Amino acid sequence: MAPVRVGAATAPVSTYANLPVLWICALAVFGVIILQTLVYLRAARTDGPDIGFSRQDLRTSFRSGAVAAVGPSLAIAIVAVALLALFGTPAVLIRIGLVGSAATEVSSASLASATMGADLGGADYTADVFAVAFFAMALSGGMWMVATLVLTPLLKRGDVRLRSMNPALMAIVPSAALLGAFASLGIAELGKTAVHIITVIVSALTMMACLALARTLRQAWLREWGLGISIIVGLVVAYFAHGAGLAPPS
Repeated sequence: MAPVRVGAATAPVSTYANLPVLWICALAVFGVIILQTLVYLRAARTDGPDIGFSRQDLRTSFRSGAVAAVGPSLAIAIVAVALLALFGTPAVLIRIGLVGSAATEVSSASLASATMGADLGGADYTADVFAVAFFAMALSGGMWMVATLVLTPLLKRGDVRLRSMNPALMAIVPSAALLGAFASLGIAELGKTAVHIITVIVSALTMMACLALARTLRQAWLREWGLGISIIVGLVVAYFAHGAGLAPPS
């Protein structure tokens, strides 16, 4: 099917990308996120002692989660800065900053732009194209939320049934799922360049060293900070490995 050309709006994208209404929508979304976070924190503090989760355990969990989020958040922030010129600050805050999958969002926007015969960020990237690309990004993210809303009750039923059959099984399944998810992400990077291979190996060794030192020295903070440390070490190693010419020219 031939691409559809809509050339009514020829004003620059920046004219529409930072409209006040988009800022209001972005701030409203983050307001909901902050409210949800406060509700979850309060629920954890209230119900935690009933299931044997002390205040110290809660503080440790919150601290570990905050440290583990530094690396992924840093990567998303770097990508977001690069995309500001394409989508404007409100759109980047809502889509990239909220959802976090820059590859998915950019792919949706690129496909939407291509249907209008335009290149993302090219000379024919007009306000019309921006509106369609933004809508495609929002629709893509919205479907993920709908899927979560529909599938979560179904998965909860399965969780209850498995716990009634074998409570120990539910201690194994989440751990296996996390290991499988991180392993698949790591393996997917290995086949790209030598820099990727070195980065994955060094990051894994760093994490293993942190866990071993935490157990040997009885320093729990090393276990909590292990993921953050391994991410930082991996970034440094990737930077120097790329500078050494181990990555093929793009």
